[in-house]
Amino acid sequence: MTENPHPSRPTPAPDPGPRPEPLRLFGTTWLHHTDGYALRRVGASVGSLAAAVAGCLLLRFAYQGLQIADVGGIVDTLVIVMFAICSAIAFRKTWESFTSRPADPARDQSLRSLKTIGFVGSLLAYFFRSLTEAPGEKLHRQEYETALARYERRRGTRTGNPAARKKKPKRT
Repeated sequence: MTENPHPSRPTPAPDPGPRPEPLRLFGTTWLHHTDGYALRRVGASVGSLAAAVAGCLLLRFAYQGLQIADVGGIVDTLVIVMFAICSAIAFRKTWESFTSRPADPARDQSLRSLKTIGFVGSLLAYFFRSLTEAPGEKLHRQEYETALARYERRRGTRTGNPAARKKKPKRT
């Protein structure tokens, strides 16, 4: 092992290259499908489905409260339509977020309240995606492989000591 010639300066760490971005519930196990990846996927599927069912029961109790209050047919219809539309929007936006980054983050941020109201749609999107892969795995894998290729290309052009290269003779 070589000593640091300048003890007052820290030794530069070797450049490890790009690191995979961790996913919620999965960490970086999605990269090589290790450390209980399959079990985590099953747990994510079951958990998101159970949460969706619990959310539907909660919405049913809220709807029964409206029926007991006898608020009227139009309000009952509006509540059902609102939750159906918000759930559909939340499902679509959550599903799209697994395959691509939002083109306009500000617009995506403005839809947060709709996604919160339609939480059942988001949970169902999470459930269906976790049947085939960790939610967001495809997007993160694609970004990681792109970053790795860019790193290898950049690293390949810098190899060698530039001072040791042969100088081209000058033309006279």
